[in-house]
Amino acid sequence: GRECVPARFGLIPYWAKPEDIARLGKVAYNARTETAGQKPMFKTAWKRSQFCLIPVDAFYEPNWETGKAVRWKIWMQDGAPFALAGLWEHWRRDEQTIESFTMLTVNADDHALMRRFHRPGDEKRMPVIIRPDDYNRWLNASPEEAFRMCQQFPADQMQAAAAPKPPARPNLPPLAG
Repeated sequence: GRECVPARFGLIPYWAKPEDIARLGKVAYNARTETAGQKPMFKTAWKRSQFCLIPVDAFYEPNWETGKAVRWKIWMQDGAPFALAGLWEHWRRDEQTIESFTMLTVNADDHALMRRFHRPGDEKRMPVIIRPDDYNRWLNASPEEAFRMCQQFPADQMQAAAAPKPPARPNLPPLAG
């Protein structure tokens, strides 16, 4: 059956040394679907079909159309929560255990919506969105079937709008009682 497990965002491969965990977690937020089965960071999880669903209401990408990065929110046209395709890993040393995951992405250079994001001249990428009817199929997929499922999601079923981060709140002294 399905299981919901809290996990760290940023895949930590089972073979990582404890001193490498902080560095690895910063670089493994995304896995390119095209190479996940070959890259040392992801290949064991891919070959073991350690596929997961990452539940979200939206995701955020930088839009550079104004000449500087502006955070944009991307969500489903109907406003419903959805799931991104991911890989999970289980890391254990002595008594310490860490569950972690990464999002799978695909090229979006020709996607009507997602080509608007990331720096000009950079390859455009988008997370793989799994349709609710395909959740079980994804979770039980072979690596070959998972690869075939990793496609662009239709732009006409998505919405996007600028959503700049609010300014950081200054640290205020506690109120006296």
